[in-house]
Amino acid sequence: MEKKLGFLALMSLVVGTMVGGGVFSLPHDLAEGANSGAVLIGWLVTAMGMIPLAVVYQTLAQKKPELEGGIYTYAREGFGEYMGFNSAWGYWIAGVLGNVASIILLFNALSYFFAVFHNHTYAVIGSSLFLWTLHGLVLMGIKEASVVNIIATIAKLVPILVFITIMTTVFKGETFHVDFWGGGEPIMIQVKNTMLVTLWVFVGVEGAVVLSGRAKQHGDVGKATVWGLLIVMFIYIAISVLSLGAMERQELSKLETPSMGQVLEHVVGPWGASLINIGLIISLLGTLIGWFLLVSEISHVAGKDHVFPRIFEKIDKKHTPYAALWISSGVAQFLFIIILFSNSTYQIMYFIATTSILLPYLFSGLYALKLTFQPNYGTNKVRDRILAICAVTYSFWLVYAAGMQNLLLVSIVYGIGILVYIIARKQQNQYIFTKWERFIMLSILLCAGISAFMLMAGKISM
Repeated sequence: MEKKLGFLALMSLVVGTMVGGGVFSLPHDLAEGANSGAVLIGWLVTAMGMIPLAVVYQTLAQKKPELEGGIYTYAREGFGEYMGFNSAWGYWIAGVLGNVASIILLFNALSYFFAVFHNHTYAVIGSSLFLWTLHGLVLMGIKEASVVNIIATIAKLVPILVFITIMTTVFKGETFHVDFWGGGEPIMIQVKNTMLVTLWVFVGVEGAVVLSGRAKQHGDVGKATVWGLLIVMFIYIAISVLSLGAMERQELSKLETPSMGQVLEHVVGPWGASLINIGLIISLLGTLIGWFLLVSEISHVAGKDHVFPRIFEKIDKKHTPYAALWISSGVAQFLFIIILFSNSTYQIMYFIATTSILLPYLFSGLYALKLTFQPNYGTNKVRDRILAICAVTYSFWLVYAAGMQNLLLVSIVYGIGILVYIIARKQQNQYIFTKWERFIMLSILLCAGISAFMLMAGKISM
């Protein structure tokens, strides 16, 4: 019998997938592109987008409980098979890339304690071994992995709360206000620079929705999403603001990843860096378990619906989607081999991952907006329409903030997906593209071709 997930497990998944490695790099990543004033505006914009998006997911979970898989099935239900595929494909790729980025960051933290991992080759070998260890843990079963995730989520919050408490006592207003608006840098450019960083640390807000089909009570899905977001938003804003009150922007922007440990070391000495790096290791363990669950689940549901190839729908006696998990881990391993022979970094991986997930978020908001125009929608139609408009507007803003290079690189990702979609549809002896889907497909291929040429010519790089 399949074991279902309760509210605590779902909320731990939401918090655990969001509070991952990104939070431990926030001080540097935000300071690199913006000063205090722009950081505050960036968080305000993010709150105005992420809170409506979380409520949209809560509403969709209530209105459409039969749509298992959430972020993918919303796009499929609202805009057809091909857009549903692109949503699932983008989310799956984002998850795999995010796992790779998180494991890279994990071994950056381990190198603080074990100098051998400063060696690029040993770090990649260690990352590969760790990847397959987590793979084995998730193969034990969804419920068992979620229990480990709960423990890791609680454990990771302890050093973060210690950081916030200590930094509150040493916060200096005069340091926070140094060059408050960033000198001669245009404020909106600085705000734009914060967007992919702030989105990256919130990726995972949809975690409970993706696993909605495994919830004990469907009402827990929406509550876990909103409460998880509010908890995490408080943590993120506190860390970024308090860091800017301990060290000036120019100092923060020069720190290495993970920068949060170096900020605490600046205040209390070496034990601060040790504490944060231990917290990061625990945090990434929980986050990676959560994301292993999400990437296997989203591709499994897409396989069951026949928009991914049939192999993705296979499950074992514990209802674990083992085939989807093996394929996801195999792709991650391939990326580690690429990293071994390239200069790809944590930031590059998470920028591409974050850009890949923009389409699934956009189509979730658009589907919620579309539903509000149905005559039998029910109560709160005006409120839900406004929230959906906010979520859609935020998604379009993020597409702009992603920048042309990241969009070009991601077009290659979606271009590769076309072949996967064609295989899946032919397995079902069904049509491949409608007229408007063919137009979208050809547009993606054109962008992917241009991007591949520019990548080979050295005009863009990973």
